[in-house]
Amino acid sequence: MSHHSLEDLEVYRLADTFSDEIWFIVSEWDYFTKDTVGKQIVRSADSISANIAEGYGRYHYKENRNFCYFSRGSILETKGWLQKSKKRNLITDEQFNDLFEKLQVIHIKLNSYLKFIGKREGNKGDQ
Repeated sequence: MSHHSLEDLEVYRLADTFSDEIWFIVSEWDYFTKDTVGKQIVRSADSISANIAEGYGRYHYKENRNFCYFSRGSILETKGWLQKSKKRNLITDEQFNDLFEKLQVIHIKLNSYLKFIGKREGNKGDQ
């Protein structure tokens, strides 16, 4: 199971699509909402896939793993912003449930990817 490119990595593709979805939702908001909650949730959603990409380009497992941990932090942060957005009636319950579910899937796949790169590193021996 070797990944030829970043685009072959399912967790990256899902995170990238997710952040575009957040972007399009926020782009409909009014100026004040965009400027406050909007910027924050777009930033945290974007950094999920950005950190996966950054880690992917690293030669050492430990570096890749650290970027995956940053990505996981951004998932949790984005969940928080989604909850705030729902409470403030910026998104519907339906949108919230859909987006939250997508984040859960990304979270699970990121954990699997972390296990995968850990196993791969273990097979190589110490470098």
